[in-house]
Amino acid sequence: MNLEYKEFGKMPGGESVGIWNIEAGDIKASITDFGASIVSILSPDLSGDLTDVVLGYDNLDGYINDRIYAGATVGRVANRIDEGRFTLDGVTYQLARNRGEVHLHGGTKGFNKALWQSKSTEMQDGICIEMTYMSPDGEEGYPGNLLVKTDYTIRKDNTIRIDFYAQSDKKTIVNLTNHSYFNLAGHGDILDHELWLNSEYFLPMNKNMVPIGAELSVKNTPMDFHKPTRVGERINDNYHQLKLAGGYDHNYVISGDTSKIRIGAVLTEPVSGRRMEVFTSQPGMQFYSGNFLDGSVCGKKGVMYQKRSALCLETQHFPDAPNHDLFPSIELKPGDIYRQATVLRFTTV
Repeated sequence: MNLEYKEFGKMPGGESVGIWNIEAGDIKASITDFGASIVSILSPDLSGDLTDVVLGYDNLDGYINDRIYAGATVGRVANRIDEGRFTLDGVTYQLARNRGEVHLHGGTKGFNKALWQSKSTEMQDGICIEMTYMSPDGEEGYPGNLLVKTDYTIRKDNTIRIDFYAQSDKKTIVNLTNHSYFNLAGHGDILDHELWLNSEYFLPMNKNMVPIGAELSVKNTPMDFHKPTRVGERINDNYHQLKLAGGYDHNYVISGDTSKIRIGAVLTEPVSGRRMEVFTSQPGMQFYSGNFLDGSVCGKKGVMYQKRSALCLETQHFPDAPNHDLFPSIELKPGDIYRQATVLRFTTV
């Protein structure tokens, strides 16, 4: 195992931002204090050749100017809140509507734009990078001083575990996720990636890409990934939900007991042989097929990120949860601890 911490750049106000470079097993990963973001994950193919399998930027300026949430810890509430409005104990809170009529990924300045404090712990089987951030009461309109922690543990068994923790001094809402974009080939589009999802239901949405509140069976629809299926096989089908999003951008209900970490997805790139398994304690997973990447974002090595050049598998609670009584609650009370975990396991076929 190897661990290095060095300066990644400076904030406009002069604050230094660091980056952690970690090697454990066959995996190399880099994580920055800015946004508690995954900068790179290098994973071997069938020949043992390492390739970076996530989108991102070569320097801090890229993350400061980022608008696609590349690799970031997203919060205070990931995904969408309809009209940016929710009610807690009879009090209505109005958040920024930063994506059309909805509040998206924590608002105008979410956790992805915060400078986190970090430290490392070396263990016998891996290395843990612990990131912490104090979100003050009223930040982006949310109630409560919220202490947030994101732990990235890179282990010798080629897994990356992401643990989220949060505590608040007032009742609030929390829904955290990691927003990495994956391409297991390292380049090109992801249409030939094969995806399996441990899900029998997804959440249909309205024109604002907010769930309408019902669960719909994936059976006999192009939303069905209950068998390994090419991402591009049905992505352009004449199906209303795909037309709304320009592809996949839907929350899937992950089967199994949410009190335990269980399998959520398996992603395979057949040429390189790389495979990524996703395990989670979260009830849902947003599968996003990179529909809004449009070639205007300049990423690593000057590459312009094109439509469907990567995909996201964002483990999380359901979008717009505070406005749907039947969805799992994202309320956090004082004295309680928010805990969620996701594990990425990299192998080859």
